[in-house]
Amino acid sequence: MGAKEGFILFKRELPETRTPEDRLNDYKEIYKPFDGDKLNHQAARCMDCGVPFCHQGCPLGNVIPEFNEAVYQNEWEEAFQILRSTNNFPEFTGRICPAPCEASCVLGINKDPVAIELIEKNIAEKAYELGFVQPRKPTESTGKKVAIIGSGPAGLAAADQLNLAGHEVTVFEKDKSVGGLLRYGIPDFKLEKWVIDRRVDIMEKEGVIFSTETEVGFNIKAENILRNFDAVVLATGAAHPRELKIKGHDLKGVHFAMEFLGEQNRVTSGEIKENPISATGKHVIVIGGGDTGSDCIGTSNRHEAASVTQLELLPKPPTQRTILNPWPEWPMTIRTSSSHEEGVDRVFSVLTKEFIGNEKGEVSGLVLVDLEWKEQNGRMQFVEIPDTERTVPCDLALIAIGYTGPAKNGLLESFGVEIMENTLPKSKNYQSSNRHVFLAGDMRRGQSLVVWAISEGREAAVLVDEFLQGSSMLPKKDESHFQVVDEFNKMDLC
Repeated sequence: MGAKEGFILFKRELPETRTPEDRLNDYKEIYKPFDGDKLNHQAARCMDCGVPFCHQGCPLGNVIPEFNEAVYQNEWEEAFQILRSTNNFPEFTGRICPAPCEASCVLGINKDPVAIELIEKNIAEKAYELGFVQPRKPTESTGKKVAIIGSGPAGLAAADQLNLAGHEVTVFEKDKSVGGLLRYGIPDFKLEKWVIDRRVDIMEKEGVIFSTETEVGFNIKAENILRNFDAVVLATGAAHPRELKIKGHDLKGVHFAMEFLGEQNRVTSGEIKENPISATGKHVIVIGGGDTGSDCIGTSNRHEAASVTQLELLPKPPTQRTILNPWPEWPMTIRTSSSHEEGVDRVFSVLTKEFIGNEKGEVSGLVLVDLEWKEQNGRMQFVEIPDTERTVPCDLALIAIGYTGPAKNGLLESFGVEIMENTLPKSKNYQSSNRHVFLAGDMRRGQSLVVWAISEGREAAVLVDEFLQGSSMLPKKDESHFQVVDEFNKMDLC
């Protein structure tokens, strides 16, 4: 423990952001560089707890006190090696993870928690800067071939681990570039795409093969993949959006969030010239209070929307933990993202009852009603408040209320994978009903976090390696860890 009283001497501090007026002019990362001495002070705040609850809070089981200590001592290579031992892509999670580890930080009982995510990001960037991130080629080949379907965080993590184990790994991606929702879902102001490209370049040098614009069922068949590969990992995410089937849901101008965000990312990268879904000069209403809805707000404001409103079915959360939400549970408190700071009207406890259209079949308004939440039979349920129904103007409605499971495109069926009643594929220890086919990430567990997807990819890789060789030297976490942190998967953090 470097600074015995660091948590007393130093307060939690995060990087400054560019002003909203400045950052609305581009899609660049919003944070300014963080001074090295300040980062050293943040690492010094770690108390090196006897029972580090941050381990249990992190789905990857990152060894947090140890890498904090290394950063405090300016031992950057040691810090990177500690972090890399559990996390394949700290440059991703250091930017976009909601940091459940910080919610579990013991210091958070009565003070601001350690800025773990900030430290993680800076370890990764320092490792690239100092040349510690080098291609790791396997020492010998097993002669086995593995196909990964989907290049999101789960697919990339599985590919990275299986390549390290000596298997020949090919990642198939239906889109033009690698990254899945990292590339086509998360806006560049949260994750610039050069960060992904830098990592993919390393993986290619390590021997991973990427086959883009290759979609199963279109320009490649599942039976050919099963014939030519010894094992398959399906990791295409939970891409089927939860629908809002109310009157007028099929009007022009009513879109799912990812339709809007994905196209904008293609514009930002130069893949296409303009977003077919424009928010410019429009009254935009975002339905859904999670991070995806927040991303729609930031993007709409960069389009110069006339107004942006975010609707949330649930009541407004408190600013601090309540007695019913103690540490180390995930704090059910209100969160103000950078996109919220840029301008939005947030409305809580409201239900969308109908989309109103004009004579052209375009959405022109939403019928809303306020809600009162009451406890009934041990559960919180809502009732509509009389005389609160009204129609508000809306030229573009973006639905961001989550996902129900894998895309209903026949992919699972083509690989002989059985599907459960909840639309998720049937699996046991990451292995599907087809013993040669494994599952990882949101496709297997349902909508979750990027950090969970990386964890899923790593764990699936162990099972694939054991299937191919009878045993595996790849690192694996025990099930008790997952039982402790699985509650975070139930939170609306996506």
